[in-house]
Amino acid sequence: MSTLPPPKTKEFPDSSLEKKVYSIVNSFVDYLPIANDRNRLGFGLYKYMSGEGDPPEILIQTSKLKLEGISAKEFAKKIKLEIERIK
Repeated sequence: MSTLPPPKTKEFPDSSLEKKVYSIVNSFVDYLPIANDRNRLGFGLYKYMSGEGDPPEILIQTSKLKLEGISAKEFAKKIKLEIERIK
């Protein structure tokens, strides 16, 4: 018996909102060492940018992220600054 190869994943174009938001989150790998935390934050920020989610200050507190080397308030400021650049 053999297993099938995993399905191919389709990457978002570089100009898409999803790619921009997830790139911002992945740039903070030093503060968010857990990949699932980065994915959760990326999804929340995407929802915020789409007009459906909470702002970064609230999202960081409610997402239960494991931050290393930075406070939640400082991290929210950094995220907000990066989001303003792509708006």
